[in-house]
Amino acid sequence: MEVVITNDATAAAALAADAIERVLATVERPVLGLATGSSPIATYRELIRRHREGRLSFSSAQAFLLDEYVDLPPGHDQSYRRFIERELTDHVDLPAASLHGPGNSLDDPTSGDEYERRLAEAGGVDLQLVGIGGDGHIGFNEPGSSLGSRTRLKTLTDSTRNDNARFFGGDPRAVPRHVITQGIATILDARHVVLLAGGASKADIVARAVEGPVTAMIPASALQLHPHTTVIVDEPAASSLSRANYYREVYAHKPGWQQI
Repeated sequence: MEVVITNDATAAAALAADAIERVLATVERPVLGLATGSSPIATYRELIRRHREGRLSFSSAQAFLLDEYVDLPPGHDQSYRRFIERELTDHVDLPAASLHGPGNSLDDPTSGDEYERRLAEAGGVDLQLVGIGGDGHIGFNEPGSSLGSRTRLKTLTDSTRNDNARFFGGDPRAVPRHVITQGIATILDARHVVLLAGGASKADIVARAVEGPVTAMIPASALQLHPHTTVIVDEPAASSLSRANYYREVYAHKPGWQQI
């Protein structure tokens, strides 16, 4: 696991965009794993800017969503497919048929297996973006999720629904009770995982995920087991890291050819 501490959120977004740009430029049929939430939005805006400048193209890429609410109507403004369309794919040249989401029906017990099959058929994810929740969740793999879990249906707690109610007019009852999410083992299958975190509110959980023990109680800690994980944090999010000076020194003296 490599930890990169940037001066601010803008620099963090640019560094993540650099990694995605390299995948798009060097992989013949690139496969990207896309996350929702606030953490990747600045990266998506930077990718849109570079696309408009002619620096990069998504035309030969495929993109897979990390998770999705179950039983929202098609095109619902708070579906994660619509989020990705609104924040990224409506503004670049990714073909509409190349954006893949997990199934969103509560009555289909095979949707997780089908999603895993589509991921495998695409050749696996070259770069997976993830954020981290305040309790250490990645995707909708909340504390207690198996570190060997695959794409599956998950039931949301009232606490999570209350947290997400701000996106549904403040009404927790409007938040779906179920989601389908990539599992932790599915995320670890990606060839490169990039975790983005910003702000002082994430400092404690970033430190626990990066420097604490690997445990199902902090699902993001499983990324310590991955051979190519990059954790990109701004200074406030890095403020609880005990080895912050080490991370800064190592990154500052990397050879020029060694990218994140």
